[in-house]
Amino acid sequence: MMQKSVLVLGSTCVDVIIRLERLPKTEENLRPLGQRFAMGGCAYNVANVLGRAGADVTFVTPVGLRGVYGPYVLPILNKQPWVKPVLLPEAENGCCYCLVEASGERTFLSVHGTEYSFMSDWMAPYRNRRFDYGYVCGLELEEPTGGTLVTWLEKETVDTVLYAPGPRGLRVPAERTERLLSLHPMLHLNEAETRMMSGSTDLEAAARTLAARTGNSVVVTLGADGALTLDTQGQLSHLPGCPVPHVADTIGAGDAHAGALLLGLSRGMTLPDACALANRVAAQVVMQTGATLSDDALRQALA
Repeated sequence: MMQKSVLVLGSTCVDVIIRLERLPKTEENLRPLGQRFAMGGCAYNVANVLGRAGADVTFVTPVGLRGVYGPYVLPILNKQPWVKPVLLPEAENGCCYCLVEASGERTFLSVHGTEYSFMSDWMAPYRNRRFDYGYVCGLELEEPTGGTLVTWLEKETVDTVLYAPGPRGLRVPAERTERLLSLHPMLHLNEAETRMMSGSTDLEAAARTLAARTGNSVVVTLGADGALTLDTQGQLSHLPGCPVPHVADTIGAGDAHAGALLLGLSRGMTLPDACALANRVAAQVVMQTGATLSDDALRQALA
């Protein structure tokens, strides 16, 4: 079976990972256990799984060349043939401060730069290209250019958009959200996001409410408990999580799950089978620092 094509639109940034015993209180002076730079950005994390697994993926990402962070990410992006960076010499890239507690849970402080912006001119090289799947996230839609992104999706040929609203999805203007949902996207959310977006506390009812709004499938990630899928026939499935011996941090686990889900779907898998694959990839991500899996870990997850 021929692989289906995937278009990923969105951010590449630097994750500044700061390890702490716990989050600080007001006026405290804590000494971090360590810090490091790593590649990040929701869209990058999604595309990275797809590209390194050999999918037919095109990743369009703006890169600001001023400041510290653009020059850090660009040489890495240039080594990956599936990345199509849009270079913006006068703009500045942002970063995400990832505060990781001893439990592995993370808190994000995102400094937005040009990496979350979108201009339809950037897509001129793909004007006559049809994509089977696309990926967008709520962070891009929240930005002032988010309306331009929705307009582009309304006019161009992306058969199925996977939309990941993220924890700030409710901050996307309602009119913009309704326009995107009218494109019948598949939704990828965690448990809290599902309840917030649907207005329902019952998880199954929440998923069915969202599926009725989009006319498409819904995938709800449940952390260690795996994930729920609700397909277009109304069939609800629970795919159990993969036990892990330890959690290093949870940075990028949801993004990697979305990327692996798209990978499975692009290979012709059923929605439950693609979600089971995504659960395995996400489990590997939480066992290491940062969002990017080693080659060995990715091979193990995809086996």
